[in-house]
Amino acid sequence: MQKVDKRNKSEPIGGFGERMTTAAAAKKALLEKIRANKVDVNDPAFLEQQAIRRAASAAQAERDAERNAVKNAAKAQIIAERQAAQDAIDAARAAAEAETVAEQAAREAAEVEAEAAKEALAAEQKAARDARYAARKARK
Repeated sequence: MQKVDKRNKSEPIGGFGERMTTAAAAKKALLEKIRANKVDVNDPAFLEQQAIRRAASAAQAERDAERNAVKNAAKAQIIAERQAAQDAIDAARAAAEAETVAEQAAREAAEVEAEAAKEALAAEQKAARDARYAARKARK
C-alpha cells in the first residue's frame, strides 16, 4: 500500500530508496551542469578575452592616473594662488604697519619741534624781558 500526499492526490509519495535515488540524480545533474560550464584556460577564445580584459583594465588605470594627476595639479594651483594671496595680504599689512610707524615718528618729530619752538619763544621773551629790565635799571 502506497501513501498518498493529501495536498496533491495525483502524485504518490515514494519510500526512502526512491528519495535517495532522486537526490543522487539531482546531484549528478548539477555536476554535469558545472562541468559543461567549466572554462578551458588554454582555449584561444578564453585567452583572447583575458587579454582584452587586461587591456581594458590597464586603460582604466591609466585614465585614473591621469585624472588624479589633473586633480593634484588643480589642488596645487589653488594652494599656490591662496599662498600668493596670503603673501600679498601680509605685504599690505606690513606696508600699513610701516606707514603707521612712519606717521607716528613724524608726529613725534613734529611734537619735539613744536616743543623746541615753544622753548625758543620762551627764551626770546625772557631775553626781551631781561633787556627791558636792564634798560630800566640803566635809566635810573
